[in-house]
Amino acid sequence: MENTRRFISGARLTAGNASFRFVDLPGMFGETLYRLPVVLRLLLENVIRNTNGDECRLAVEGILEWLENGTSEVEIAFQPDRVLMHDTTSTPALVDIAAMRDALAEAGADPGALNPVLPVDASVDHSLAVEYFARADAAPMNLQQELRRNAERYRFLRWASRALTGVRIHPPGTGIMHTINLEQLATVVSVQERDGERWATPDTLIGTDSHTPMINGIGVLGWGVGGLEAQTVMFGMPVMQRIPDVVGVHLTGALNPGSLATDLALTVTQRLREIGIAGEFVEFYGPGVATLTAGERSVVANMAPEYGASTGFFPVDNTTLDYLRATSRNAAAITLVEVFTKRAGLWFDPCAEPVFTRTIEIDLNEIGMHVAGPRRPQDLLDYSATFAALETLAFVPKANAPGMPKHPVAIAAITSCTNTSDPALLIAAGLVARKARKLGLTVPGWIKTSLAPGSPAAALYLERAGLLDDLSALGFDIVGYGCTTCIGNSGQLTEPVKAALAAKAIHPVAMLSGNRNFPGRIHPDLDLGFIMSPPLVVAFALSGNAQADLRLDPVQIAPDGALVFLSDLWPSREEVATLLELAADPDDYPRAFANARQNPAWHGIDAPATAQFPWDPQSNALRRPPFAAVTEGTQLGTYSAYPLLVLGDDITTDHISPASAIPKDSFVADFLVARGDDPEDLNVFASRRGNWEVMIRAAFYNKSLVNLLQPGMPVAHTLHVPSGDIKPIHEVAAQYRAQGDAVVLIAGERYGTGSSRDWAAKGQRLLGIRAVLAVSFERIHRSNLIGMGILPLRWPAGISPAKLNIQPDDKVEVSAPSDKLAPRCRVDVKIARADASVESYEVTAAVETQLEVALLRCGGVIPFILQKTLAAQGKKWKHER
Repeated sequence: MENTRRFISGARLTAGNASFRFVDLPGMFGETLYRLPVVLRLLLENVIRNTNGDECRLAVEGILEWLENGTSEVEIAFQPDRVLMHDTTSTPALVDIAAMRDALAEAGADPGALNPVLPVDASVDHSLAVEYFARADAAPMNLQQELRRNAERYRFLRWASRALTGVRIHPPGTGIMHTINLEQLATVVSVQERDGERWATPDTLIGTDSHTPMINGIGVLGWGVGGLEAQTVMFGMPVMQRIPDVVGVHLTGALNPGSLATDLALTVTQRLREIGIAGEFVEFYGPGVATLTAGERSVVANMAPEYGASTGFFPVDNTTLDYLRATSRNAAAITLVEVFTKRAGLWFDPCAEPVFTRTIEIDLNEIGMHVAGPRRPQDLLDYSATFAALETLAFVPKANAPGMPKHPVAIAAITSCTNTSDPALLIAAGLVARKARKLGLTVPGWIKTSLAPGSPAAALYLERAGLLDDLSALGFDIVGYGCTTCIGNSGQLTEPVKAALAAKAIHPVAMLSGNRNFPGRIHPDLDLGFIMSPPLVVAFALSGNAQADLRLDPVQIAPDGALVFLSDLWPSREEVATLLELAADPDDYPRAFANARQNPAWHGIDAPATAQFPWDPQSNALRRPPFAAVTEGTQLGTYSAYPLLVLGDDITTDHISPASAIPKDSFVADFLVARGDDPEDLNVFASRRGNWEVMIRAAFYNKSLVNLLQPGMPVAHTLHVPSGDIKPIHEVAAQYRAQGDAVVLIAGERYGTGSSRDWAAKGQRLLGIRAVLAVSFERIHRSNLIGMGILPLRWPAGISPAKLNIQPDDKVEVSAPSDKLAPRCRVDVKIARADASVESYEVTAAVETQLEVALLRCGGVIPFILQKTLAAQGKKWKHER
């Protein structure tokens, strides 16, 4: 393997009338290739095509040797073709780039030289809030509100699309990033010009959202990374990673009538979390795969972060080709997909039995109707079991709420790319609404209903199927095309629910077709939520009672006194398939997307045309961040630190950096109002991610977060140990910094689970946190911490925050000198107790690659990129602490 290029120099294929070079994996590796999971074949192709010499040889040898044990410690470089972002991850990333351009200019370099070297697609899908609902004009009204609220931020995004080469912004109304990717952007097989010749290559990407693996449903390899890691890739550095463990999910049988893709996705989530998936690649194989549509596969793939995986991969087969035809892809491109994947050894074989690190079996025949909750997506329940799950909370109302049960459905939202990108699920929801409407059923007035498809094409096929009026009759009017309720942009609760909640008469619940139901994520005042399929959302909305047993209880009593059960409303698979065929038109997808892109309000935004962005010092939306500097410096070293916070298990990125509405009674609101903002229109935390001064105050602002350092403190407060003062966390952090004291954070299992939110790491860096010591880390957040120069440390087995029993006067001594750091190395940590006793621990650096070591030694991604850019322009820089 000394010169890998020679193995591919003569490899060609013909698709239609065109000839292409390609990496001939079967010709190079023979039958050995087919023992590898398809995801590893894709990584193999990538390293052969993009690397040379020893780097290529060692990577290829490592992937082949992986077959011996199903695991490897070898690092490889993965070079994706493109980057996918959304507005609330692209805004902070682009703010960083704008600030880096300023830093370059101040160092005497050319700021305009800093540009992404890969294509970057960013959607504007995360800002849309459900302010208007249950009315025919809800979508345009919400869009108008969105453009007004976010005008300054959108002006910045328009600047970025003009100033930065290769950055394309998809405006509000075009859909959710993952749905856009699925329906519009993904090619499955790309054509690249290299050395004057055309190459056929697999379409690959990374995305700054954990649900990027949705595209795995049609055989495109991509996964979510933090915004900081994405910045390194944008500027030409590969994703460095250990050759992944690959878990095989062997599917047999076929889904029963009544069971839907959501039910399978929730089952997969529960089964894989049960065996402890934490960042592995997952690949689906076996004869059951062939029974699933591309829409069903994409629902399952989308939930990869919920089952703890980096990917949820389904290889290419005829179902993929059918999906490409159904979404009006070019015929020649579809032919190339088939020819290339078959010739390159990437075509799906339902009888194949590749080697996997470990496997599980799922019989599709055994999948029932499910929900998950009431607080985590992996907590699988039969759809009839919400009563028992909520009864364990032992909620006792303090007052009466006439007509409401004690656990009313407060929000019923058909939302998120997870389920709304599968047309069959929306058709099924519409059929439930149609049958309910015919029987005269209505949704109780206290429920906030919404329908937010991932794509504007959904409106066209639902209209052609005649279902829009049926959904509207129950209050499920389209509120827009964005993530909405799924990411906490649910808007205000209804007045009856707010009044009953204030009186402590109810403990309300959200029912949604999203992917996460962590406490406070859907709405700051809701800590309970169940994830379910879109038609079940409609059914629970009709019931109004989150504790209804829809297997036995009637959904509602019709006006004529008849008891209406779920079985009276639930559509058969044949009904769904018939209506789906009637409604389908491949031209809907490009037509709806093109129309949405013409948004005149978006194109009318006046944005600067300068190489550097003109910051407004009075802005509450956009401020140049202090960490975007060459001289940030490393945080590694040997030091004694105070614990800034001590936290338990399952601390999500929503806990660390919330995205939902800014509470009017918060010190964050006080800060904004003092700077001139309207207290009645503060928008959501996610809209402020371009302003570091807001985001440092937003850090850990979550009502359900418990700080074990001293329980009972107000929201987002902590203890300043030397003075004994209890203040907002950012004030305590500033006090420690002013006195020259280091701080660390201690946490339990699965620290940083949830969305790929780089501000969850940026906020911690601004607070001065030098290291996070946790029992375990969620993959993307671990990467983001490193991207901000924060050292993630993993406690040894058996140690937890509860067992450590950290007291206010205890200090943490960390010995992590820069020259000693290495991937997964041991780090000495001591707890110096207030009684002068000392406990020693050997913790593990949660650092996976040499590139991550380099980032930590440099102080993070941003100084790393700046120093590299300055070096390329022959400039020098100084290291400072």
